[in-house]
Amino acid sequence: MNIILKNKFLYFQNYKLRCAIGKSGISHKKKEGDNKTPKGKFKLKDILNRSDRVRNLQTHIIKKKITKHMGWCDDPTSKKYNKLIKFPFNKNAEKLWLKNNIYDVIIITNYNSNPIIKMKGSAIFLHIAKKNYQSTRGCVAVSKKDIRLLVSKIKKNSNLIIY
Repeated sequence: MNIILKNKFLYFQNYKLRCAIGKSGISHKKKEGDNKTPKGKFKLKDILNRSDRVRNLQTHIIKKKITKHMGWCDDPTSKKYNKLIKFPFNKNAEKLWLKNNIYDVIIITNYNSNPIIKMKGSAIFLHIAKKNYQSTRGCVAVSKKDIRLLVSKIKKNSNLIIY
């Protein structure tokens, strides 16, 4: 199944879902910290979720629980750049266990993962949107209801295609 992002909507099967994208729009020249959503075709890999907040998440792909010590390295000087890490961590990394709910469910994409290129951008996820679909720092974000729907529909061969 392909999920197509066009004009701040995700399209797949018979669904059209509103979404938020990077504050600086979409680009095929994504760089770390530029607030752009990368253009291209990306495989949807694993799902991370806060099982204390989102229960009974049904999916066909690998699902892992987010713990208080989990993060994602966004430091291009680290060997762990654009990878899941565990705190304490001596380089810059984003916490995945947040007070707000945007990372209660995260669908990881394979953006900049094989090979990982320093400064090309990291932590490009599909996650829960903030109120009023406020812009992201590069991720794609949908409502909590819609992320549950996505998680239930995606399979190992699902892709996110961003125009």
